[in-house]
Amino acid sequence: MSATMTEEERRRLDEIAADSTYGAGANRATIAHSFEVFRRYIRPGPILEMGPAEGYMTGDLASLDEPLTVVEGAKVFCDSIKARWPQIEVVHALFEEFKPKQKFRSIVLGHVLEHVDDPVGILALAREWLTDDGRILAAVPNARSLHRQAAVIMGMLPFEEALNEADHKHGHRRVYNPETFRRDFMQAGLSIEVFGGYWMKPVSNGQIERDWTPEMLQAFMVLGERYPDIAGEIYVVAQRR
Repeated sequence: MSATMTEEERRRLDEIAADSTYGAGANRATIAHSFEVFRRYIRPGPILEMGPAEGYMTGDLASLDEPLTVVEGAKVFCDSIKARWPQIEVVHALFEEFKPKQKFRSIVLGHVLEHVDDPVGILALAREWLTDDGRILAAVPNARSLHRQAAVIMGMLPFEEALNEADHKHGHRRVYNPETFRRDFMQAGLSIEVFGGYWMKPVSNGQIERDWTPEMLQAFMVLGERYPDIAGEIYVVAQRR
């Protein structure tokens, strides 16, 4: 990444962070459920969280009492995480600039790969930061989610992978479907151990936040695990080949 591109990316991240809603409303429940899924596969040992944003999953990862490092490109997020969890190693850097002091048994990318310019390149970097028996755990929104399919039928989206208003707000560069998500891991030299999903999402966040109870939201989180290809979120657990 050139110096000009680096500065442009820093400005972009700072602008998104200044008006961030990553953990607002129903999104907070998705982060919590994502952690519950990831903890099934996290092995004892050093953890790296890439792109923690406000740190909603960071607190959950810190509760595991394993050595935890986070790398984040937005300074305001880094400062906030360091103030709340002084025991965590917080690195303010773009992923391409990060030079880890150690290798990690678990690397977590919660809603990261849809944001970056070169997801295969980022995954290839993360692969080199893994221990021999380490795992990468990543989750992204699913273009094939029921609510996106419905939006296409209603003429609100031209096709499922199109960026909607919320995608632009969050700084998304793409919306993965199950095939393109798995493809990027394989192109980065990783072996997929688990592919899954969670959150059966039939309507928009706004409708869910207006009409659903917490019990309904949790039930639909679990229901999405039964039908990963059409769940609202999809995830991968991957290892080095």
